[in-house]
Amino acid sequence: MPQAVRYGEHGGIEVLQLAEVPRPAPESGQVLVRVRAAGINPGETKIRVGALAERWPSTFPSGQGSDLAGVVAELGADVEEIQVGDEVVGFVHTRSSHAEYVVVPAEHLVPKPSGLSWEVAGGLFVAGTTAYAAVGAVCPREGETIVVSGAAGGVGSLAVQLAKLTGATVIGIAGEANHEWLREHDVVPIAYGEGLEERLRELTGDQVHAFIDTYGDGYVELALRLGVYPGRIDTVVDFAAAETYRVKTEGNIAGASAEVLRDLVALADKGLLDVPIAATYPLAEVQAAYRELEQGHTRGKIVLTV
Repeated sequence: MPQAVRYGEHGGIEVLQLAEVPRPAPESGQVLVRVRAAGINPGETKIRVGALAERWPSTFPSGQGSDLAGVVAELGADVEEIQVGDEVVGFVHTRSSHAEYVVVPAEHLVPKPSGLSWEVAGGLFVAGTTAYAAVGAVCPREGETIVVSGAAGGVGSLAVQLAKLTGATVIGIAGEANHEWLREHDVVPIAYGEGLEERLRELTGDQVHAFIDTYGDGYVELALRLGVYPGRIDTVVDFAAAETYRVKTEGNIAGASAEVLRDLVALADKGLLDVPIAATYPLAEVQAAYRELEQGHTRGKIVLTV
């Protein structure tokens, strides 16, 4: 029988198990995909531990996962533009992509270019669409300066690159171990920690036009102290600060579409968007994958391979 990640109660990584499940069957308008790679994301941890239970409750036993890339194994009725054997990139909203097989709405799939690795394709959706929406929310323009916190993480590493495509000067807040990677992508690195506000003021001449927060922990307040207009601050993690200060929270939900995913896939395929892969783990080592993710210091994406 096929295997899939399941958990039967809220809790730490110890509740994650690999279970045998019936092979899913696609209904009308759906496609069955044999998964080759599926990214993992911090939001999945928050859902699993119950931190977001009021907004996104779990029904047990619960699966998890949104990102996926794989090969079409079976078609439901009324699917015309996809064929069995096609290599595809896609997403689900059913918390089910961390599995050997997953049913996906046909409209949530785009073709995978042959030159794009499975790991990059499978880890692109959540982080990529979140970064895409966040950059769009703050509207960086040529000649302006935008600051991104968590600039080497799964979302931040993509946000800094998408912001650079607008012609803006991009400053990335990250640990020194990631500064060389940021420089290689034409991003100005700056270390987090004591004295950050003063160092940012000196670096920018007190001219910060937009701010994307992918980390939390006071960065919304920092952006406001730097004089950034609230409408040009976007946080994808600090929803309490967003409510208090009326800044934006546009992220994956705002960007979650096949059209955006198609654009991201094209950028990655053309070499215009580097999707760093921090680590890969086989599906059976899902606990180890989340253990590394929850340490919070990865550069880019962690991906399960199937």
